[in-house]
Amino acid sequence: MLRHAHLLSIVLVITLLGCQKTEEPKVTNQETTIAYSSDSYDDLVSLFKEWRAFEQPPLKDGAPDYTKATFQKRWSEFKALQAKLNDIDKSGWPTNQQVDWYIVWAEMNGYDFNHKILKPWERDPAYYKTVWMDRSDVPAHEGPTHHMTAEVWTYDFPLDKAARDKFIADIKVIAPLNEQAKINLTGNAKELWIAGIRDIKTQSSDLKNILTFEGVQSDSELVTAIENAIKSTDDLAAWLTQESASKTGPSGIGKDNYTWYLQNVHLVPLTWEDEVMILKNELAGAWTSLKLEEHNNRNLPELDDASSQEEYAAMAEASATSLMTFLKDQDIVTVKDYWEPALREHLGRYVPKETRNFFWITAHLDQRPLYSHFYHWFELARMDTEPHKSEIRKGPLLYNIFDSRNEGTATAVEEMFMEAGLYNDSPRSREIVYIMIAQRAARGLGSLYAHANEMTMEEAGSIHSDFTPRGWMKTEKELLLFEQHLYMRQPGYGSSYITGKYLLKDAMQDYAMLKESKGEAFEVKEFFDKLNSIGNIPISLGNLEMTGENDELLDIINAQKSIQ
Repeated sequence: MLRHAHLLSIVLVITLLGCQKTEEPKVTNQETTIAYSSDSYDDLVSLFKEWRAFEQPPLKDGAPDYTKATFQKRWSEFKALQAKLNDIDKSGWPTNQQVDWYIVWAEMNGYDFNHKILKPWERDPAYYKTVWMDRSDVPAHEGPTHHMTAEVWTYDFPLDKAARDKFIADIKVIAPLNEQAKINLTGNAKELWIAGIRDIKTQSSDLKNILTFEGVQSDSELVTAIENAIKSTDDLAAWLTQESASKTGPSGIGKDNYTWYLQNVHLVPLTWEDEVMILKNELAGAWTSLKLEEHNNRNLPELDDASSQEEYAAMAEASATSLMTFLKDQDIVTVKDYWEPALREHLGRYVPKETRNFFWITAHLDQRPLYSHFYHWFELARMDTEPHKSEIRKGPLLYNIFDSRNEGTATAVEEMFMEAGLYNDSPRSREIVYIMIAQRAARGLGSLYAHANEMTMEEAGSIHSDFTPRGWMKTEKELLLFEQHLYMRQPGYGSSYITGKYLLKDAMQDYAMLKESKGEAFEVKEFFDKLNSIGNIPISLGNLEMTGENDELLDIINAQKSIQ
């Protein structure tokens, strides 16, 4: 007997042409009805591969096909995959395998939500950005991204022949995709539309910059491909600008849709209202802790900021060494050999005071708060070096489903490492951590109001700016624009730093209580090692796997209702 109601036998409807027959089908209006059931984990892995292959769209003129007709044509195939997943009986599986089922379930819900509500190919011009100069610090690019991007950061210039051919193929996607964008982009989300123009113009600048890379100018075919891509990108930017005057609609998805997406796709067992309360509490708490910390430190000298490249480099070296030594010597987590090299690739450089954005203001006072957040790079190095044994968890989860885990953990450890003693040698550095918490709470709170269509993106940015202590978000508007645009594009991301931290603390509490109930000692190192071994999956699933329980999450999954 199946454990959960949503696993009760579901009739699978697939087209006759795509069917692999296991019994005599009943044909009605060219459709085939076949009862499917399985209790095999191997069948889940096979279905996962089938699902991921389906999730890659077909091509149209050499670019991914996001036309309405193609989505409609493929919808029945998606529903068949979804039904097949729901008819797998996982009730007898160990928890880690059940967690893999939930991951596939969440990804399919993400496709469903994108198809019905988010529709980035219709509403979001930035979706058509192809050129990415840098690797993201999380498992995949932040926000909705099309399926054939050009990852320039993966290439070494000058290009060898194989890389050259691949790069040209990557760049040649741009023109047909941009032409398709002019057909597909029928949405009326005013702020998403206008903000997206900036991303497309940035692509043009990046392509022009690539023309200066070593070995490019001596290759006429490569130059022609890049120049054609520039022209196409400029044409798209001009078309978007022309069309922008007609856009009048809201960009937020609304509270109900936001809550459904949080719970059923990102597996965050909270509502829009819950997140507002959590972020308000964090914001007030961070300000309060900052003021008490400043009072406690009132007789200590202020931190001096680095005033030259030499000073910054010396401070960065000391900070990286301090963090890595702390993690090892204080038994915080098992430090892998590849961690320190991963961190040292991102130590940063000196930035003149007048051009520092928020994060580089903090880093010129003490890099350790930011380097703690760079736990990100440890996690990516682990994915590269020691990929998870589960086929389902090995690579990045789709639709930024990893945000509560990766952004939440990176934010949580800033505070956790502080509380564990990282700044015993520099009490004033604790003030930086509280300022960073306030900044993330403020920007997330603004994004929540923007998605509820209670504020414009500009008004949300004002919360972000005004509620960040010491005016540190008023110094550089590019970061403010980038972040609020991203959070409008990707529901749940702006709040995930703080709500992910909340869920991680909840997981630590549950794990500590479990150990205590068994009469066993809780060890910080053991907790973080288990968290790391579980991989880059929603923190609610990490909690489930570590403790065997997460009633809030399972109640949501069992009660799922389709998004309208």
